[in-house]
Amino acid sequence: MKKLLLLAAVFLTSASAFSQSFTHGVGVVITVDKIRDLEARPGYGFTYSPRFNFAETENTSVSVGIPISLVVAASASYSAYSFNDEIYLDDDMSVGINFNAPVMANFNFGAGSSRENDSRLGGFVGAGFGLNWSANSDISSLDGEGNRVERTTGGTTFGPAANAGMRIGVGRRGKNIEIKLSYFKGLDDNELNLFGLSCLFNF
Repeated sequence: MKKLLLLAAVFLTSASAFSQSFTHGVGVVITVDKIRDLEARPGYGFTYSPRFNFAETENTSVSVGIPISLVVAASASYSAYSFNDEIYLDDDMSVGINFNAPVMANFNFGAGSSRENDSRLGGFVGAGFGLNWSANSDISSLDGEGNRVERTTGGTTFGPAANAGMRIGVGRRGKNIEIKLSYFKGLDDNELNLFGLSCLFNF
């Protein structure tokens, strides 16, 4: 994980010499993570998104960035069973911390494509590759037949990512509100599928 973050930092630092502009944004993110055989967990957290714009035209640009998200995810499962004619409720709660940092290449158009663009509406679409780290935790869930499935999850996984969204220009000098949908696919045995919905203010 440290080596990838160092490589990404060196890449972005080197790329800045050839970039035409730098923008970044902060905001909130809602995620849903789905691990093989386990129920999906919602998560809530914060995101920071720095990017360098290349090949800028009057209305478009190509950018490379690292949108970073830190999220707390939680889930609860319940099952009922009977013993001596009494009904008991079995519940289980899991809480985890996720850190997601893919390197993304985006095609941007309209608002937010550059600091000089004064459009009020724009968007972007892109793909990349990166990492997701989560704290080790034991997750318990019920499968489709009502049987309890337990798995120890956590650690670092790498995988492809994709995102798309829209930007609404506000104020001057490229400031905008961004609404983004994102997806990350972990390539380890847990087969993580991570979906995200973010809202950021770019400046």
